[in-house]
Amino acid sequence: MSDPTVLTLLREHASADPAADLERGVGLLRDVAAGRRPPLLRIYRPAPTLAFGQRDTRLPGFDDARRLSAQAGFAPVVRAAGGRAAAYHPGTLIVDQIQPSTEAMRGHHGRFQEFGELFAAALRSLGVQAGVGEIPGEYCPGEYSVHGVPTEGGAPVKLVGTAQRVVAGAWLFTSVVVVTDSEPLREVTTDVYDALGLPLDPGTVGAAEDLVPAQERACLHPEAVAEALLHTWAQAGYRTRG
Repeated sequence: MSDPTVLTLLREHASADPAADLERGVGLLRDVAAGRRPPLLRIYRPAPTLAFGQRDTRLPGFDDARRLSAQAGFAPVVRAAGGRAAAYHPGTLIVDQIQPSTEAMRGHHGRFQEFGELFAAALRSLGVQAGVGEIPGEYCPGEYSVHGVPTEGGAPVKLVGTAQRVVAGAWLFTSVVVVTDSEPLREVTTDVYDALGLPLDPGTVGAAEDLVPAQERACLHPEAVAEALLHTWAQAGYRTRG
């Protein structure tokens, strides 16, 4: 089996089809599981997308939520991984880590903790006061969400949401890192959660750039965060190539 600490890096660009971009991650997962590809780390900046979870599709307000997301310019898609609705756009990063494993389910819980801590460490290296743990009223709530607080004080906001997909022979850990331009995300998320009848505190929808002083925001952009992630992964023992 391939060395799980060596990851082939795929730096990709969003296509005109957000559903296809999402499905590509599942296709890569199948390839890794079948041994057709080595372990992967895929990073890209997505087109405006509202990714619904499977449970969202069974709620009475799903059709209205899908319509509202489309009207706001966020393509509605349904993801195979778990969780609730989450919005993202070019001010965010999608990070997919895909690795072969003969017992992929065994490490399911531990991966949430491990990668949550890695994302928080990467953001802290850029001056963001980031930590791991669910915050009250957050969208797509999770025990290992990564949140941040303003350097000058204030309420925490969610910065990274994570989900997993496991198949026989491999796992996919997918993450959305919100870096810039939080306002459209806040607006569409508020509308969608209202339509779905799900609880949400709109104040928890934010971006990393919201949490640092104004003079530092120019240095906090998606590419800078991508480089910080790669550095943090290397410190944790993951080597990237390609």
